[in-house]
Amino acid sequence: MSLQLQPNIPDPDGFYQELIGMQRDLDDEQATLFQARLLLVLANHVGDRAVLSQAMEVARRAGAPRAS
Repeated sequence: MSLQLQPNIPDPDGFYQELIGMQRDLDDEQATLFQARLLLVLANHVGDRAVLSQAMEVARRAGAPRAS
């Protein structure tokens, strides 16, 4: 299995709305814990350690400060 980086979620707007809605009544700490639990559930579902490592690298680079 390789990391899928192309859009792959049917109804991405609906998914985003559902994701935001799940956190609507949570404070910042609760939302962070929800996101961590969701990440672990999805990582377990993927199960492929190499794919998970790739995903972590992509996410880390995406959040890295840009050089000026």
